[in-house]
Amino acid sequence: METRNHESGKSYKRVDAFEKVTGRAKYTDDLCDRNAYVAKILHSTIAHGYVKSIDTSEAEKIPGVVKVITCFDVPKNYFPTAGHPWSTEPAHQDVADRLLLTDHVRFYGDDVAAVVAEDEVAAAQAVRAIKVEYEELPFVLDVHKAMEDGAPQIHEKYQNNILAHTSIRNGNYEEASREPGLIKVEGWYHTPTVQHCHIENFICYAYMEQGRVVVVSSTQIPHICRRVVGQALNVPWGQVRIIKPYIGGGFGNKQDILYEPLCAYLTTQVGGRTVKLDVSREETFVSNRVRHSIDFHIISYVRPDGTYAARKFESFSDQGAYASHGHSIAAKGMGCFPQLYPCPNIEADTYTVFTNKSVSGAMRGYGIPQAMFAMESHTDDVAKALGVPPYEFRMNNVMPKGFTDGFSKNVNYYDTFRECMEKGRKDFDYDARREKYAHQTGNIRRGVGMSVFWYNTGVWPISLETSACRMVLNQDGSIQIQLGETEIGQGADTAFAQMAAEAVGIPFDMVHVVSSQDTDVTPFGTGAYASRQTYMAGFSIRQTGEMLKQKILETACELTRQMKENMDVIDGNIVRTTDGEVLMSVGELATEKLYSLTNNGHLTAESSYQIKNNAYSFGCTFVEVEVDIQACKAHVTDILNVHDCGRLINPALAEAQAHGGMSMAIGYALSETLLFDEKTGKPLNNNLLDYKLSTFMDHPDLKATFIENFEPTNPYGTKSLGEPPACSPAPAIRNAILQATGVALDELPMRPHVLFEEFKKAGLIQEGGEANV
Repeated sequence: METRNHESGKSYKRVDAFEKVTGRAKYTDDLCDRNAYVAKILHSTIAHGYVKSIDTSEAEKIPGVVKVITCFDVPKNYFPTAGHPWSTEPAHQDVADRLLLTDHVRFYGDDVAAVVAEDEVAAAQAVRAIKVEYEELPFVLDVHKAMEDGAPQIHEKYQNNILAHTSIRNGNYEEASREPGLIKVEGWYHTPTVQHCHIENFICYAYMEQGRVVVVSSTQIPHICRRVVGQALNVPWGQVRIIKPYIGGGFGNKQDILYEPLCAYLTTQVGGRTVKLDVSREETFVSNRVRHSIDFHIISYVRPDGTYAARKFESFSDQGAYASHGHSIAAKGMGCFPQLYPCPNIEADTYTVFTNKSVSGAMRGYGIPQAMFAMESHTDDVAKALGVPPYEFRMNNVMPKGFTDGFSKNVNYYDTFRECMEKGRKDFDYDARREKYAHQTGNIRRGVGMSVFWYNTGVWPISLETSACRMVLNQDGSIQIQLGETEIGQGADTAFAQMAAEAVGIPFDMVHVVSSQDTDVTPFGTGAYASRQTYMAGFSIRQTGEMLKQKILETACELTRQMKENMDVIDGNIVRTTDGEVLMSVGELATEKLYSLTNNGHLTAESSYQIKNNAYSFGCTFVEVEVDIQACKAHVTDILNVHDCGRLINPALAEAQAHGGMSMAIGYALSETLLFDEKTGKPLNNNLLDYKLSTFMDHPDLKATFIENFEPTNPYGTKSLGEPPACSPAPAIRNAILQATGVALDELPMRPHVLFEEFKKAGLIQEGGEANV
């Protein structure tokens, strides 16, 4: 008989919903002592150079100032900041190029001094009172110019400012490209610098307790944060404790170690008193992390029958001033090139290059939104050159069922791409719309476009993948569950509770997830990134749940005299499987076991699981846009995302994830870009007034649907969803504009400034700006 609870697959309300909507949830700032000292950072006002001297005398005179720390005071312990799992092999460790404060300024906004004061006013006044003398050096903001001989050298170890260069060679590109009768399609594609714009800016506070440093931080990666703080302070990692409360979003910005090491150091300089470091929105834009701006160059040689003969790919990733996540983002983008549309003859190169700009790090999609814009824009360009419908061209060339990647060993177990495209085509009424908008004139035009995306789950085999879980049985038969994977607003805790309930055999409402992570208490886990959490945590949850269930059944054997193999835990009850008889509730069992005078025991289970699997997660976007040619403006009138993310643990949360990613992608496509002054390197629009963030007023009704193909490598059949929704809308919007106007836009964001120039080149508007249609 069927004995397993199926608690996953249902749209349960989020476990943290009530606390968050009522304002009861405690975030970092809510927990901080109101009497804490306040720290503020002095950021550089040049893009490149050295700090020659710092005069802190006036700052130190300000009432309430406790301590002023400069770049000349801090220890020279270089540390990495990327939220990657640690490796004991030096070759696989992140680049350690950061100091707590620096005298070698590498971007406008670099950290040169810090103030600790009794209140925010005194701290702000003191920062303004510090006088810095700089030795200015030439700087470079353009990734291509940074690679030239004679360009300003940003880091001594990296010639021509190239942090890393990797390549892929399959077949013989040069020979294959000379095949007679081929059609050559070539394009350059540019993606911008953008910022995450999560609601809660980065914030942390630190204090000392029993000789150890405790940091409470809005971080996605508490266990990784512990290690980096230890490295930065050059103390044993066990002397550092990290606590992560509720977090107000991160999207990858908080997958970097931002100011936790500095805050930890500052508390050691003021006798262990609590020091709070709260970053402003302007600082978040400049001195935290941004998404890599990447330039792509793609050449495709295509046969008249629509098959690829040879393809070439180049990308140039703007890393900014420090390594952070470094080359992994550009490398992931390149890695999908030979997989998305398999071709026997591939030549691919990608470069990650330092510039004197804000530091680039992880952001939702991890290089794939950039790569998909280039690849899927190019796909429409190829289809147009062949005179083939873009949908048909994709159906004929996209990754087939059974495809296996030689490196990751990922297998495409289903014909996912075609299933998703077929569903999207039907649900969006794509063919009818495409025909309707095929021959338009006039100033206002509409068009439809589509794109697909490639994604994988987690970081294996590039880095460690592991998950640990602890479950404790309470007196009433409910359980507490703790994981190193972090809730950052995406609903992970709810999915964990559903999976745990299913594994143990109890109802969903009998699972209590400990949402806060504390490195002194929480089992080791690497945190929230790489769309890994539901997939990876599933292994340890299932394993630990089965362990706890066996302990429950062993106890039931003692209490009921029934054979363990003839019992199961179903819906919170001990059930005899031979006849379905309910013998007792788990609550009755737990109470008896905890308070027994003869055989007392505390039932708990804990385990870790190293995951050596990865999984593809695919899908597509269909979009309709309306273009006002004279106003040089496009807006989305309809959009649909289709995903195969395996079995849905919580359909409502899955849809919410898709909507959030689509929202971010609309802004990425049409409005968002962080601009820099070419004369000074200063960011020009590092605020929410001038940075044109997309809002719900810029969106149509967001629609998402799913193909549920059970992922065979995972115990719950699930795989990544958090980042994929942000990957394909931008090129779909671009391709819709292409159908509406005939103009192929190769630069994001496709804002009026870009549309004006391209429409003018295409003859759609006259020199004075009037529509020529």
